[in-house]
Amino acid sequence: MSTIGLDTTVVIRLLVGLPMAQFAVARRRLARAVDAGDTVLVSDVVAAEAYFALQHHYEVPKAEARMLLRQFLHSGTVQLDPKGALEAFDDTPGAGLVDRLIHGRYRSLGASTLTFERKQGGLPGAERLSES
Repeated sequence: MSTIGLDTTVVIRLLVGLPMAQFAVARRRLARAVDAGDTVLVSDVVAAEAYFALQHHYEVPKAEARMLLRQFLHSGTVQLDPKGALEAFDDTPGAGLVDRLIHGRYRSLGASTLTFERKQGGLPGAERLSES
């Protein structure tokens, strides 16, 4: 057994199925990894890039892009690194996806997040800085 990490290009092919030839190659390789008992990782950076690529290149609305990624990351086939970042994909109001991923990364390291962003500053363990 080994550990492999998926690049954004592979994640996008698996999510949208295009181009078909690359989708087929990615799907076969992922199936082989799962059959071998390999750990398949998706980093928070890849998830963030895929979120924006879905919107920009495939015109997928934000809510749908988040839902597609949430389903993929909760499928049991792949693991998000850090694991605590999974909650960033929950459909809750407040800070945006990337701000939640940043916050999740810092929390996984035992750190707090310092920010000027109002919504991100409202996340548990975050501190909103103020000029006053």
